[in-house]
Amino acid sequence: MPELAFFTAQELIAELMRRKTFYGVVVHAEDDHKREAWPDERMFKVHYNRNLDSAQASRLLDTVAEYMDIHSE
Repeated sequence: MPELAFFTAQELIAELMRRKTFYGVVVHAEDDHKREAWPDERMFKVHYNRNLDSAQASRLLDTVAEYMDIHSE
């Protein structure tokens, strides 16, 4: 049985970005969030690798945002 390994969020994101099979976007808070409530404003970072260009990543994020708007009711 494999051992349990611990990685930081940055290490996990870097691993995804290296993978040729990853076609997606990673969005995460710029700062670690360790409180129950978020402040009014948050800064986010978006990562995508060479499998998508910026236009494709943007369309993917638009599609996700539209889906969230439709299904948030």
